[in-house]
Amino acid sequence: MDSKSFLEFDSSWSIPSSALDLSRDRVDLWRLHLNHSERDLALLERILDVEERARADRFHFDRDRRHFIAARAQLRSILGKYLGIDPRVLAFSYGPRGKPHLNRSIGFNLTHSGELSLVAVTCERNIGVDIEEVRAMEDVEAIAQRFFSAQENAELMLLEKAARQKAFFCCWTLKEAYVKATGDGLAQPTEAFDVGFVRGGPVGLLNVVGKPEEVFRWELLGFSPAPHYVGAIAVEGHDWELRRCDYRP
Repeated sequence: MDSKSFLEFDSSWSIPSSALDLSRDRVDLWRLHLNHSERDLALLERILDVEERARADRFHFDRDRRHFIAARAQLRSILGKYLGIDPRVLAFSYGPRGKPHLNRSIGFNLTHSGELSLVAVTCERNIGVDIEEVRAMEDVEAIAQRFFSAQENAELMLLEKAARQKAFFCCWTLKEAYVKATGDGLAQPTEAFDVGFVRGGPVGLLNVVGKPEEVFRWELLGFSPAPHYVGAIAVEGHDWELRRCDYRP
């Protein structure tokens, strides 16, 4: 299996000019912006169902409420466009670990951090995506010791201290994307598998304790969706191409 390198930020994110269609040999990665005017946010909130509106109202901080509404409504809009239906009638089901899905061939996953959100969409594949805003953290090494594998910790500690912050988030997003794709969530011990995350080296799933076949089942890709952000995507299978899309509601 060939491993991809980390994709640095570039300006190749674009708004698709053609009608949206589902394809098993393509993964569409959508970049969403979460800051909206009160008027636009009110329009987006109308797309949500009763449960989602109630969930939004339970957020303690208004910023979190606004970001949840924006991300979830835009997810519905995107999926509605692929399926050719009103996004308000979409009915999500949830796996045993809380991963949302539709009873259709479409595969998707949503993540958000800071002012950005990502939605990954494909057909007849399991998929996971994660994003993190790169920020200063004093306890990076301690968190890594708890959640990273021994090999990942060794790789992290080989880096100069100034480079560890971003490398930490690169590793974290790759691991999160993988456990989201499998649907195991927090039930999957994150220290029980290794990912390659160091710039200039291979990026991907390197080893899963007790499940060597997983390395050949999944492809992981790390990237920068915007300056000061890192993201990762995990896709079942290897015969696919990535299209990066900007979404404007």
